[in-house]
Amino acid sequence: MSKANTDPEEPLQEKKKIAFVDDHTMLRDGLQKLVESQPDLCCFWTASNTQDALQQLEQGKPDMLAVDISLPGRNGLELIKDALALHPDLPILVISMHDEGFYAQRVLKAGARGYVMKDAESTTLLQAIRNVLEGGRYVSPTMSAQIMEAFSGRGASRPVDGVQRLSDREFEVFQLISEGKSTQQIGDALNISVKTVEVHRAHIREKLKLEDGASVLRYAVRWAERQKLGTD
Repeated sequence: MSKANTDPEEPLQEKKKIAFVDDHTMLRDGLQKLVESQPDLCCFWTASNTQDALQQLEQGKPDMLAVDISLPGRNGLELIKDALALHPDLPILVISMHDEGFYAQRVLKAGARGYVMKDAESTTLLQAIRNVLEGGRYVSPTMSAQIMEAFSGRGASRPVDGVQRLSDREFEVFQLISEGKSTQQIGDALNISVKTVEVHRAHIREKLKLEDGASVLRYAVRWAERQKLGTD
């Protein structure tokens, strides 16, 4: 746990405690340094995976939990659900390398209150953190417009995207397929066995009603391109 420095000549200010979950040490350290540089924020604890994060959540509740999507073992989407089962009122912000078009709506449905990308400016990251701490939500203006459109009359008549039927883990595998990752590479990235990846691939193929693995790859690549362009 990080402790705040105090100045005897200045009144003490209660700092909001942020917990970070990310499997990349340099990124965890960078986020910790960013919040520690702020007069109203501090790092409560850090974790590199879902299991460690849940153990720490059982021992102490932060004012906000910041999580990555891609974690070894159980992913960030699953961590959001597990964390909220422990602390239903816990504010959660996702800080991820993945384009928000892939995951923003899923993390909001899972119970997170915001999504910001890791390559955002530090001012944007801090704005997202403070918005969520204050009870608000944060997504980029572009993503906000897409979400509003999805709930508007214009979006009501659109067919349901088959990808929406995928489970959160299947969706994560699907996203890695769209990047051209092999079964072995997907297994390594998610810390799961090749056999488990193959099972997820089979479920994806069935749910999207596709004939074979090559069809899944083509579908995934086209879907990812549409998301980046903001089209359907």
